[in-house]
Amino acid sequence: MSNKLIVAAAGSGKSRTLVEEAINITDKNVLITTFTETNEAQIKKKIIKKTGGYIPSNITVQTWYSFLLQHGVRPYQSIMNNDLWDKKIGFSLISGSSAMYTSEDGDFNKHYFTEDLKIYSDKISKFVVKCNEKTNGSIIIRISNIYPNIFIDEVQDLAGYDLEILKLFFDSASNILLVGDPRQSTYSTHNPRKYKKFKKSQIIHFFENNEIRDILNIDDTSLTTNYRSNQKICTFSDKLFPNQRATNSGQAQVTNHDGIFLIKKTNIDDYLKKYPNCIQLRWWNKTKVSDRVAVMNFGDSKGLSFERVLIYPTKSIENWIKDPNTELAPTSCCKFYVAVTRAKHSVGIVLDYTPTTSIDGVKKYKL
Repeated sequence: MSNKLIVAAAGSGKSRTLVEEAINITDKNVLITTFTETNEAQIKKKIIKKTGGYIPSNITVQTWYSFLLQHGVRPYQSIMNNDLWDKKIGFSLISGSSAMYTSEDGDFNKHYFTEDLKIYSDKISKFVVKCNEKTNGSIIIRISNIYPNIFIDEVQDLAGYDLEILKLFFDSASNILLVGDPRQSTYSTHNPRKYKKFKKSQIIHFFENNEIRDILNIDDTSLTTNYRSNQKICTFSDKLFPNQRATNSGQAQVTNHDGIFLIKKTNIDDYLKKYPNCIQLRWWNKTKVSDRVAVMNFGDSKGLSFERVLIYPTKSIENWIKDPNTELAPTSCCKFYVAVTRAKHSVGIVLDYTPTTSIDGVKKYKL
């Protein structure tokens, strides 16, 4: 039995590492699963590039929900409810909570399914765990027989009963490799009550508790070099998570504009005119931006790289920039971390400053 978690920094090549590990296995099946379809496509692209044009027949790349539906729900679904034995269960992706009934004891079908028998995304992992219990572990045994190697990318996106499934995997015959960065927890599979304290960036504490630590090897040193961003950007972004291992930069290119800068609102257009290879990043679509260059929301920029970024901070992020001792909510920490670490050379932050403004590691941009 082998269970390993690699805690990686932004730009350190975590998906590339996972892909290389998978390609090195040629005699047994490998499952690579991740939360988003975007990341699924990126992993497939990396495999094809690495192999010279194909995905090896022993490697399956699949989203987390698709995997749970195919291998966790459908094979033994009638064990949960005999009426399901000849039914095809679909899938319903939702945000928030689906619970018309908080417990399956109230109404089994309405707890787990839509009226047209699509299982709610926030209930699918719970269904799998409960079904596995009723089959005396048959679901996990079957999965292990199909996939002796289970690799999970962006593990920080998992939540609630997903973590129960991880515990079952850790105790299975499969080799488990988890890769992720708790600092980039901009998404979650669902918004659970179960294991709520381990949601998003706090998931690292789930892996560090005594029950898990004894059966899981945590590697937080192998992938601490950010090959995307320069050291000034790495040092600034590390301040958001002071308890995490510090990040080193593997990007030493020098330009005429490197590091972190405050940009006054009145200077935005002039700044973007001077640095047109910059992308604007904002919290949500309602934030007013310049029409001079492209714009994305913080969360949508995850996994991408840009020469330069211009960030429109929220009020709480502004307060943190001015005083890093100010408390910043976990979601804000993660999204701001993602936004900052998209940049290779420079990060501009839209924030009006005064002559007395002084922020360690941050320069004032002047025309």
